[in-house]
Amino acid sequence: MMFGKRITLFKLFGFSVRIDISWIIIAILITWSLALGLFPQYYKDLSKTTYWLMGAIGALGLFASIVFHELCHSLVARRYGLPMKGITLFIFGGVAEMEEAPPSAKVEFLMAVAGPISSILLGGFFYGVLIVGRGIGFPDPVKGVVGYLAVINLILAAFNLLPAFPLDGGRMLRSALWGWKGNLRWATRIASRIGIGFGMVLVFFGVLQVLLGNFIGGIWWFMIGMFLQNAARGSYQQVLTRQAFKGEKVGRFMEPNPITVPPSLSIKELVEDFFYKYYFKMFPVVENGRLLGCISSRQVKDITRQEWDQHTVRELVWKCSPQNTISPEDDVLKALSIMSTTGNSRLMVVEGDRLVGIVALKDMLTLLSLKMDLEGYEE
Repeated sequence: MMFGKRITLFKLFGFSVRIDISWIIIAILITWSLALGLFPQYYKDLSKTTYWLMGAIGALGLFASIVFHELCHSLVARRYGLPMKGITLFIFGGVAEMEEAPPSAKVEFLMAVAGPISSILLGGFFYGVLIVGRGIGFPDPVKGVVGYLAVINLILAAFNLLPAFPLDGGRMLRSALWGWKGNLRWATRIASRIGIGFGMVLVFFGVLQVLLGNFIGGIWWFMIGMFLQNAARGSYQQVLTRQAFKGEKVGRFMEPNPITVPPSLSIKELVEDFFYKYYFKMFPVVENGRLLGCISSRQVKDITRQEWDQHTVRELVWKCSPQNTISPEDDVLKALSIMSTTGNSRLMVVEGDRLVGIVALKDMLTLLSLKMDLEGYEE
């Protein structure tokens, strides 16, 4: 799954919890809809400040509920030895980011079912608090927020149980198909097609709602349907990529004689003689056979054109790190993971402090396309 700009908030049980910038949009919309729509409808004659406070606390409660849901996925994954990158909340919910695919259909099912079960338990907990609160006289604002969290968690569980991949119900369906046939790619293809079908239904329902006058609700159903379709297609592509590159080493795909630049080069010379000549966005920086790091167009764009001849590559060189280097013996999937996380389309292939090549995303995607054509991969 690809994200935009992410902000790390905190760590929980060793997992980094992040939010995609898009989640800020949904948080504002949820607060607004609760403060001006839901709570005033059920709890009359409260002040505007109280409604907005209820809306904000309700949105924070939803945030915590989604984190809890995804945390349960992550804890089950850790229990079975799957490395997890963390948890990211984005505009339509959250995702526990796995570095590897589940090793078996059983693990897939247990990971998937953990999410809806956690949401059902959380919804039951809040409903119990609501019952107790009514008995001991909780104020209306407290009952309103607790009741909302009870209902929204049950809705979250129900929605995720839909057999539409990559929702939890779709993953449970995939695990059943995988266990039946023993073929992960086939199971993912079937589950993904069902997910795409559900997405199309939601898009149609959204359009229908807009035509009937429910513009805001219709737009949301339309967007969720589009998201579900894209996520289903993307998840299937991810499986194809993993299987196509399984066991492949970076050394097979690297360019062994990459173009390098010296650290003494001016930025003006770098731009005119390298960026505009070879069309690469990143070049390794080498001095006397030793790799110093690399320089990319991202760093150069921070300097005005008038100052290009006043600065050298040495001043801007990006030191070697796990974000821009990889070993020729590393798995190609590791290279793809680094590229996905950092946004880099080229990585330096190194042995010690020596540059041995460059691996480029476009070269790996070209091979992936050929494998799909020649080995009969169905899309």
